[in-house]
Amino acid sequence: MVRRHAEIRTREMTAGDMDDVLVIEHVSFSIPWSREMFLEEIAYPFCHDLVAVIGEILVGYISFAVVCDEAHLRNVAVHKDWQRLGVASGLLSQMIVTISALGVKRVTLEVRESNRAALALYKRFGFVVEGVRPSYYQETGEDALIMWADV
Repeated sequence: MVRRHAEIRTREMTAGDMDDVLVIEHVSFSIPWSREMFLEEIAYPFCHDLVAVIGEILVGYISFAVVCDEAHLRNVAVHKDWQRLGVASGLLSQMIVTISALGVKRVTLEVRESNRAALALYKRFGFVVEGVRPSYYQETGEDALIMWADV
């Protein structure tokens, strides 16, 4: 059994990770991405997809795209059994290292206005709300907050 305080490692997502990624995706989002969407994502050169691993267990992932000098955080999720252990923070930190090396100046994301845990996490990383996408989430009609951070 892996101890919960074991080291969190990040690495590139591969097609072999899809089963574990999809489990996390389906428990994290009401409209989850499909296997095909993830496979397309990891094939695009401007998309970056990382997984977090503790021991041999895939516990989270992050997907982001880089276009010119901006990045768009598309998804970040951690399996519910491994939340509140710094996994999401580790993934965000690795994203920042990656995008900084690529010359990115700013990064953006959309987040549900009701997702207080995510909002607190993003604010710790310097994200600020700069806009709203009304009724962005089709299943609930909830607004998305548009957040930006300088890298």
